[in-house]
Amino acid sequence: MRTYTDSMPQPDRIVNEQGQEIISSEQISHGQALYQSRGLQEYGSVMGHGAYLGPDFTAEYLRLTTDAAVEKYTADGVQDPRQAVEDEWRTNRYDENTGTLVWTDQQIAGYHQMVDYYTDFLGSPTTEHGMFPNALEPGEEIEDTTAFFGWTAWASSTNRPGHDYSYSNNWPSEPNVGNGPTANLMIWSVLSLIVLLGGIGILFAVYGRWSARIGWHGEEAPVLDFRQPDEVHLTPSQKVSGLFFVVIMVLFFAQAMVGALTEHYRVELTGFFGIDIAQILPYTVSRTWHVQLSLLWTAAGFLAAGIFLAPLITRKEPKKQGFLTGVLLVAVAIVVFGSLATEWLSQKGILPEGSLFSQQWEYLDLPRLFQIALTVGMFLWMFIVIRTLRSKLNSTKKTSLPWLFMFSGLAIPMFYAVGMLAGSETHFSVAEFWRFWVVHLWVEDFLELFTTVMVAYVFVLLGVVRQKMAISIIMLDVILYSLGGVVGTMHHLYFSGTSAETMAFGAVFSAAEVIPLTFLTVEAWGFMQLGSRQYTNRTKPFPHRWAVMFLISVGFWNFLGAGIFGFLINLPIVSYYEIGTALTANHAHGSMMGVYGMLALAFAVFVLRYIIPEKEWPEKGVKWAFWATNIGLVWMVFISLLPLGVAQLYQSVGKGYYDARAIGHITDPGNTLLDWLRMPGDVIFLSGIVPLLWLAWKALKSYFSKDSKPVVYELMDPPLYEALTDERIAEMAAANKADAVPDQVSPYRSDRREE
Repeated sequence: MRTYTDSMPQPDRIVNEQGQEIISSEQISHGQALYQSRGLQEYGSVMGHGAYLGPDFTAEYLRLTTDAAVEKYTADGVQDPRQAVEDEWRTNRYDENTGTLVWTDQQIAGYHQMVDYYTDFLGSPTTEHGMFPNALEPGEEIEDTTAFFGWTAWASSTNRPGHDYSYSNNWPSEPNVGNGPTANLMIWSVLSLIVLLGGIGILFAVYGRWSARIGWHGEEAPVLDFRQPDEVHLTPSQKVSGLFFVVIMVLFFAQAMVGALTEHYRVELTGFFGIDIAQILPYTVSRTWHVQLSLLWTAAGFLAAGIFLAPLITRKEPKKQGFLTGVLLVAVAIVVFGSLATEWLSQKGILPEGSLFSQQWEYLDLPRLFQIALTVGMFLWMFIVIRTLRSKLNSTKKTSLPWLFMFSGLAIPMFYAVGMLAGSETHFSVAEFWRFWVVHLWVEDFLELFTTVMVAYVFVLLGVVRQKMAISIIMLDVILYSLGGVVGTMHHLYFSGTSAETMAFGAVFSAAEVIPLTFLTVEAWGFMQLGSRQYTNRTKPFPHRWAVMFLISVGFWNFLGAGIFGFLINLPIVSYYEIGTALTANHAHGSMMGVYGMLALAFAVFVLRYIIPEKEWPEKGVKWAFWATNIGLVWMVFISLLPLGVAQLYQSVGKGYYDARAIGHITDPGNTLLDWLRMPGDVIFLSGIVPLLWLAWKALKSYFSKDSKPVVYELMDPPLYEALTDERIAEMAAANKADAVPDQVSPYRSDRREE
């Protein structure tokens, strides 16, 4: 409600002191639509949110126009020109009753100055800035986009009625207009730290008291004989889900390659080792595709894993599920490749801005048509899953594991659909509110919940934990993540023109988000011991060693990338100076690739283990993929992104936010060296994708091989393991002359204990 009623006002008209209209509301909205459709939010940012190569257009507009005003007043003999400029910008001349905003003559002169500036910059006929030539056409396009930037600059420097700080809580740090940290920034930063420390203390008190009842431990494991992959039959939909992972590996490779190109633009704006590749694939396109593919291939991994697990839960599958899964795969492919193509056309200016086919907000870059198609596709996915689960759902209560699987899956399309409330011409603050419901709440809460449900179910299906224990873990996850995650979404909106309450709620609850991550880190030790308590015939080792290893890395990155790196930038006082710097990218890479990327790879390795024949399973290749991707990611964040972010933070605190985001600082020799030092880590990371592509090729060959596994509609019960009785152990011992008595084997070691 406060976002809708108390966000920075978008005036109906901006007029001069004589009442003549200079800018209309329609021009501001049109400029906002151009900003999205031409990919400028994937180049620079507005009010801190966007990409990191170009400037923050809000801060740039504010600095350049106020510098010019200081020079003008100095030349005119004004006694204190800086104070005059500050008073001019901080005075609120907006009339809420008429919707009219009055700008002074100097503010209007600043607007025309910036039109000329952006005509040269955004309308450049070359690729020297990392964009398409003539990214915006001189005239109406440049004027309206500048009007959008100018409106955000005004809101960032003009006092909110009844307060001594601006609509953006005095962001950005800009001495020309008297912008500095507010009391709210300081107080809520301190209080959020208190919440964090107190919450962790309470967590450990609870954990110490009831540790035997919660988490991934606390029960005796049965003696198991894991069915080897060749012994496990598959249903039609499970086999088709293997094709999903083939496509996912290709998309992962494409995402990493455009990511490498995106990084290279930081050290060579004009091309790729002398090649003017920006004529075809400028930074704006490569960064758009890099961000979008990161969401699409990981989300597709979740869809495929859900389809694969559903028949294991029910032990059977209805007819036509394989066909429906194939339809879903085609639909996902159309969304992926169709959206990539239309984004390129949108940035090229071939498709009109604000249309069903034009690029939208960052992270929701898919044109509106493909946003709708993706939402429909995810509901089709849930239809496929529910169709398989129906028999279980009808026979179990709504707090059972199948129902929790269904509820958590249903939340995925429902909360992605919320992002469609952020349209091209939606008020900026309102659009940011709904956009981050997807960027934060959908990714960091509901996907996290579905992750917990699937991981818990995998271990139930492997016989490692009982359903009762899995349900308790899921319920605890719901409580802990929802306490911090839902309201914690507001930490993205500190400076988006929303009221100070947003900062209060966002700071406190985003600090609380670290508490469940701390719990998961502690519980990771119990999680790692799950397999070490399992028993198996020594000729049939635990088949999912590397899938579990990828899951363990998810726990590591959850704490480091999402927890530590996330909290580092969530404190209001830190966010005030660092938003839109490399520290944000550091958190994004550590959490998105570290958590959801590794999780999707864990599901891929788990599923493809049953698709590819055992004799062709590339164990060493998967091992290399695990270590190379994790080492490469560690190198990326600690050798490059983290130090780059700290350097930008230092510059922002010392000189100003505009200076930290200026291209001159980004291309400083020291920063350029840090960017080049990232290359070895990137090479290691990319080398880890090669065996994953080989894995995908083997899965594709196996799928179309004449010796491929025949499909079935009913599975063994249980499908993935056999719980051994004493009599069965005795039989196995006798059959193998006592040499095959089940021995304790860890899934994290391929050798036997006695070796």
